[in-house]
Amino acid sequence: MERWDRVGRGAAYGAALALVPYALIKVSWVAGSLVGVLPAGDGFGLAEWVVLNTVTIGMATIGIALALALVRPWGMRIPGPPVAFCAWVGSGFLVSILPFAVFGALGGGGSGGSGTGGDEPEMPVWEGVLVQFGFVGMGLGLAVAVPAYLRRRWPDAFTGRLGDGPRTARPWAAAVAAAVGLVWLFWAFGGTAGISHPAGRNTDWYALVALSGGWALAAAGAVTMLARARPARLPRGPALVLGWIGSGSLFAWSGWKVPVTLYLARAEPADALPPEHPLAAVALHLCAVLAGAAMLRTLLRTHVSRTHIRATASGSHTGPSVTAP
Repeated sequence: MERWDRVGRGAAYGAALALVPYALIKVSWVAGSLVGVLPAGDGFGLAEWVVLNTVTIGMATIGIALALALVRPWGMRIPGPPVAFCAWVGSGFLVSILPFAVFGALGGGGSGGSGTGGDEPEMPVWEGVLVQFGFVGMGLGLAVAVPAYLRRRWPDAFTGRLGDGPRTARPWAAAVAAAVGLVWLFWAFGGTAGISHPAGRNTDWYALVALSGGWALAAAGAVTMLARARPARLPRGPALVLGWIGSGSLFAWSGWKVPVTLYLARAEPADALPPEHPLAAVALHLCAVLAGAAMLRTLLRTHVSRTHIRATASGSHTGPSVTAP
């Protein structure tokens, strides 16, 4: 077994174990709120709180199953699209947020606030440490385990250079992602257009908005390079990784924030109002979701086209049976 493969397998097991405490804590929150021992989170009624945390329990369960699928033999027998989609969403949720976790650990951030959607109540320090450990551990595990799995299942996915594939027009999704990213960076650097509650901006909010904007621009640039096959001498792998994580971040986080933003706009809780105007926030998140999904399609198409060209050149192509992640 190659060294990289061994490291990837260990990272997958570590990711699954890291997320178990988070899932158990969420279960305790739901059970505790139902029996009246624990309060609901700020801005949420009991029913909304139970539904929200039940959803996160389901997400954690899927994350644990995904991590095991990346290392266990049965993970290679599952059809490729479901595994790739879950890995893409998981990477978008957790790998993209690792810089913020480091920022929180070094600078005292990570306290939640409006930037996180208000899904966590006041908690003991040990619970906060376990929750943070679950996010960071799963994110780091996926960052190593997903490429190792993809390398085993689709060996040529990250090989070659940008000039190896066909050149296509700039994807519209990249332009949309760039526009969304620029708006987020405008807010991160103090812009007030589209901000209805300036007092709600805190250090965490600025960091998260800046990080989201950076990933949006990184994804837009990477997907554009892959589609245009330029500059030709650069390796394809880094552009594919940036496009993968960035598009997943747009889709996953904005897909999560749309219902949360709509709920907060309807309930208008005084202690949990996000800084952004609801219409501006929802519009940006919807554009981000659409752009992220469309960029994933572009990433898969460039892989299929490149595989088709290589197979044809070697004389081994037998029909439209090329499989992509």
